[in-house]
Amino acid sequence: MSGHAVLLVGVPELEGWVRARTAEQDATYVSRDPRFAHAHITVLAPFPPDGFAQAAAVASAVEPFDYALTCVRSFPNGVIYLPPSPEDGFRALTDAARRAVPEVVPYWGWFDPVPHLTLDRIGWGVTEQGTRASVAGLLPASCRAEELLLTWWEPDACRVLARYRLGRRAAAAALG
Repeated sequence: MSGHAVLLVGVPELEGWVRARTAEQDATYVSRDPRFAHAHITVLAPFPPDGFAQAAAVASAVEPFDYALTCVRSFPNGVIYLPPSPEDGFRALTDAARRAVPEVVPYWGWFDPVPHLTLDRIGWGVTEQGTRASVAGLLPASCRAEELLLTWWEPDACRVLARYRLGRRAAAAALG
C-alpha cells in the first residue's frame, strides 16, 4: 500500500477552508468520506492501520477538552499553521499514543511532534501574510476536542477507519 494511517483530532471550525485549499493543491487528497477531517491536529503519524485497540486506549486516556486557534505561524521549513492554545490536551493524546505504540517513530523521524493545524506552505504565491488574511474571518476559533479519528491517507482513498469518543466514561468504543 502506498498510504498510511494517522491518529488525529478533527477541527470542524476550519474544515471548509482546509478542504478547499486541499482541493486547490492536490485534489487526490480530498476525501469522499463525509466523516474525514481535512482540518485536523495530528496526534500520531504514522499509526498502525490495524491499531484499533491501541487507538481506543489513547482515546480513553484523555478527557474531552477545549482549545482555541487564534494566531497564524510558520515553522522554519515553511509550513504555515495554527497552534492550539492550550496545547496540553494534544500533548497528552500524543504521549498516550506513544505509550500505546512505542514502536512507532513519530513523523518517520523527520521531526518531533508539535501540536498544530497545517494551513499551507510558503512557496510560489503563498505567504504567511496572505494565509493569515485568508483565514482571518475564521479566527479566533473556539474548539472542543471530543473525538479521536483513526484515518487512512492515500491519493483517491482518504477515509476514516474508526472514530472514538474521548474520555474514560465514553468507554472508548469505536463509533464506526
